[in-house]
Amino acid sequence: MVEPAASARSAPPARTARRLPVQRDWPPWLIVGIQVGVLVGIVALWQVAADENWISAFFWSRPSAIFASLETFFISGDAWTDIWFTFRSTILGFLIGTAAGSLLGLSFWWSRNYAAIVQPYVICFESLPKLALAPLIVLVFGIGLASKIAVATALTVVVSTLTTFAGVKAIDPDGERLFYSLGASRLQVFRKLVIPACLPWIISVLRINIGLALTGAVVGEFISSQHGLGRAILYAGQTYDIALVWVAVLVLSTLSVVMYVAVGLLERLLRKGVRS
Repeated sequence: MVEPAASARSAPPARTARRLPVQRDWPPWLIVGIQVGVLVGIVALWQVAADENWISAFFWSRPSAIFASLETFFISGDAWTDIWFTFRSTILGFLIGTAAGSLLGLSFWWSRNYAAIVQPYVICFESLPKLALAPLIVLVFGIGLASKIAVATALTVVVSTLTTFAGVKAIDPDGERLFYSLGASRLQVFRKLVIPACLPWIISVLRINIGLALTGAVVGEFISSQHGLGRAILYAGQTYDIALVWVAVLVLSTLSVVMYVAVGLLERLLRKGVRS
C-alpha cells in the first residue's frame, strides 16, 4: 500500500491559471505629446544634419529654409489659389465618383444578367492603370478643372461600384422573399431593403475614396495645369527649389489630413443615422 506522503510527492503540482495580458490605453495628452516630441526631434535632427553637412542641403534643404519659403508662399505666392483649386477638384471628383459608383453598384440588383454583362468591364477598368490614362483625360477635357475632376472620378468610381455590389450580393434572400410575400413591389423592396442594407457598405468606402480623389487631382495637375498644389510641386522640382517642394508637400499633407478627418466625422454621423 502506498503511503500518503509518497503519493503526495508523486502528484504533479497544480498549475496556476495565467491571466490574460491587459493593455492599458495611454491618455490622449500623452500620445499627442509623444507625437509632437517625435516631430520636433526629427525637424531638429534634420536642421543639425544640414548645418553640419551630414546631408546635402541642396537636395534635402533645411527646416529653416522651408519655413522661410512657407511664409513667402502664403504672403506673396498663389497658395490659397492652389489650395482652393486642388480642394475643389478633389471634393467634386470624390462626390461624383462615389455617387456614380454607388448607383452603378445598386443597379446590379435589378438584373443578374445585366450584372453578369457589366461586371467584367468594371473589373477590367479596375485593373487598368488609371493614372496612365491621365494624359489622355487631360487632352480630352483640357488643362482646366474638368480634367482633374475626371481623373479623381476615375479613381473612385470603380471602388464604390465594387464595394456597393458586394453589399448587394450580401443581402439576405429570405428578407427579399418576406417583402414580396407581404405584397411589396420591386421598387419598394429596392427602397426599403436594398438601399438601407447597402448604406453601411457605401459609407465604409468614403475614407478610401477621399484619398484616391486627392491622388487623382494631384496627378492631373502634374500632367498639365495652371493652378494646384501638384503644379506647385512640379514647378518647384523643375526649378530645383527644394524648399518650395517641401512647402507644397507640407500643405498638401495638411489638406489631406483635414479632408480625411472631415470625411471620418461624416462617416460617423452617417453610421449613427443608419443605426437609428
